[in-house]
Amino acid sequence: MTKNEVSAPILNKNESSAPILNKNESSAPALKVIPLGGLHEIGKNTCVFEYNDEIVLLDAGLAFPSDSMHGVNIVLPDMTYLRENRHKIKGMIVTHGHEDHIGGIAYHLKQFDIPVIYGPRLAMALLEGKLEEAGVLNRTTLKRVGPRDMVRIGASFFVEFIRNTHSIADSFTVAIHTPAGVVIHTGDFKIDHTPVDGEFFDLQRLAEYGEKGVLCLISDSTNSEVPGFTPSERSVYPNLDRFISQAKGRVLLTTFASSVHRINMVLEIAQKQGRVVSVVGRSMLNVIAQARNLGYIKCSDNLFQPLQSIHQLPEDKVLILTTGSQGEPMSAMTRIANGEHRQIKVRKGDTVIFSANPIPGNTVAVVNTIDKLMMQGANVIYGRDKGIHVSGHGCQEDQKLMIALTRPKFFLPVHGEHRMLIQHSKTAQSMSIPAENMVIIDNGDVVEVSEDGIRVKGKVPSGIELVDNSGVVKANVLKERQQLAEDGIVTIAAAVNWEGKLSAKPEVHLRGVVTSMERDHLQGIVRETLESLLSDRWSEFARTLDDELLEVDWIGLQTQMESALQRLIRREFQSSRPLLVFLLQTPEEEPPAKAAGRRRRRSTAKVAS
Repeated sequence: MTKNEVSAPILNKNESSAPILNKNESSAPALKVIPLGGLHEIGKNTCVFEYNDEIVLLDAGLAFPSDSMHGVNIVLPDMTYLRENRHKIKGMIVTHGHEDHIGGIAYHLKQFDIPVIYGPRLAMALLEGKLEEAGVLNRTTLKRVGPRDMVRIGASFFVEFIRNTHSIADSFTVAIHTPAGVVIHTGDFKIDHTPVDGEFFDLQRLAEYGEKGVLCLISDSTNSEVPGFTPSERSVYPNLDRFISQAKGRVLLTTFASSVHRINMVLEIAQKQGRVVSVVGRSMLNVIAQARNLGYIKCSDNLFQPLQSIHQLPEDKVLILTTGSQGEPMSAMTRIANGEHRQIKVRKGDTVIFSANPIPGNTVAVVNTIDKLMMQGANVIYGRDKGIHVSGHGCQEDQKLMIALTRPKFFLPVHGEHRMLIQHSKTAQSMSIPAENMVIIDNGDVVEVSEDGIRVKGKVPSGIELVDNSGVVKANVLKERQQLAEDGIVTIAAAVNWEGKLSAKPEVHLRGVVTSMERDHLQGIVRETLESLLSDRWSEFARTLDDELLEVDWIGLQTQMESALQRLIRREFQSSRPLLVFLLQTPEEEPPAKAAGRRRRRSTAKVAS
């Protein structure tokens, strides 16, 4: 535990009663709930709770880019509202350690401080490494919490952490006490009665809150379209055990790096079957190291072997645990499938197990990876029918049980696409919550909730911020990248002399442009367009001053020439919109000695040389 990661001060631990913050005073303002991410989408879950002039954040996640976001590494929510209100931020609550809940924190700390972040041990351990790597560990204080710990944030918020079950160890639902009432945010959850780590969902505590009165339930909607209960994580163990035992050669298994319970079962199976394990992928190595330190993964050190050592072992004694279950371009499994990994090549007789289902949007990438592995002779085991993956999110019956236990007055479905939110609201109505006591919202909506009602009262900036290796990618840059990818680029270079004429034929180059037009023809019409503009409008940009000094507005001229060329390209390339890059070369200044006795010339701005 570092100086930035300390135990949280605990208030009223294990007591049945919680602090009352002037609840139900007629003058008390409503609580504002403002989601900045996680609505009408999967990912970048970020929520703001605001009361008076105090803000508490709940999670700050990221999402991964779509295929059209060329060069983008991650997608973050637009944090304009928090940048503008940074003075109100009193702290943050972290529910668990998944990237879509903690992955954005390091980026946000570069823009504003967060005085304190409370969260479970595993999430705080993972977060500490991220903040240290980003150089922002000094911008906050990390405090670990345990089940039923209660912490105070600012003057208006008391938060109790309630153990739940999810696909990552050390996950919490939170009860947020405010002067307006108690709000329960489920976090990501399913109700697992046989959890791998023996940490049971604290349903008793939820029921106690339901008895006392919950103002509003904010609940995970991911599997709201799926009937029944979500199976226990433990249910995949027999199938994984069978497929690994049947493998005649090496086993390569990929799953989410953060699926600590799944990884723990795989390691247990490998040890039972006498296989050594090599771990490939930075995120997988990091999570396993942190989970072992905290006791969530228990196995002997000699189970693990480095990659360079396993080549001397019998193939039926090797299991390679790797990242890449979602077909990520730079992940280990994708590089293996593409034949680009330096140390691992697919061999006939290898068994590859995908212990994960594709996240929406990743299906094509995953299928392509599976195809490539099969083409190289691997036996690939994948698909929902194999019973080697279960969701970490509750289905309809889990969601009904959550509502039945908490008995909220108002209901707010979150964490899901629009159809999921709609279906979750229908489920809530079937549990006798009136339709007028719930709202379907989008990112940026300001929800006000009090004893008098729940309503949308305005909107704050939402949208997305895109990040690549260099920093934030502006919208115009992304648009240009999309143009380049879809329609190519046209580069035109032209030189203009002091008389307002072209010094030489313009240079025209096409890259990635599909056209039947000959280059000489295109060069000719470009030249005609520029010569016509210079002939008609040179006098608008060049003028002689009283001292016979010639002044030329080269910037203005370049802008007009570029506009003319844009119109030309739109006309000639009607079926595509290639990106135009126009370079204007201006004449060099004449040496003073040569200019003596003649009209002097001056440029107001040089544009390119």
